[in-house]
Amino acid sequence: MLEMFWRGALIGMAATVLIDAWSIVLSKIFKQPLANWAMIGRWAGHTRRFKFFHSSIREAEPVGSEYTFGWVVHYGVGAIFGIAFGYLMGLMWFAVPAIVPAWIFGIVTIGFSWFLLQPGLGVGWAASKTPRPWKTRFLNILSHSIFGVGLWGAALLLRSIAPVALQ
Repeated sequence: MLEMFWRGALIGMAATVLIDAWSIVLSKIFKQPLANWAMIGRWAGHTRRFKFFHSSIREAEPVGSEYTFGWVVHYGVGAIFGIAFGYLMGLMWFAVPAIVPAWIFGIVTIGFSWFLLQPGLGVGWAASKTPRPWKTRFLNILSHSIFGVGLWGAALLLRSIAPVALQ
């Protein structure tokens, strides 16, 4: 059980690194703005007070160290998703990682963004209040696909470094 936990956390964080690398590519080549982690930190800070939805997170009261907190939340969620995926798939998946389940799981995680985070930030369900919601949705699908592929790739790399001890 502990092995599945640490393997899941590692692949989740590695997949998050891959999403961040993709964001940099989008920023450099297509001039897509990078995520504002301070606003994610602000939103997460307000959830501690059971305030999950805002009309505009920019107008919400700032929270201490929101930029740093946003990054911690970003990688923490990646680790939690990786752990959840690991427990869903079982240790055998880490021994023989398959891309399709990881990709499907990555796509499923869009639900948290579309139906919790985005409305929480004040941009509507599935980014419906953004200037170009379908562009945002497409980029979300692409990013979460990359996250799923990152889970698989990280599991392959991890298996080559630390083979799974099946008993």
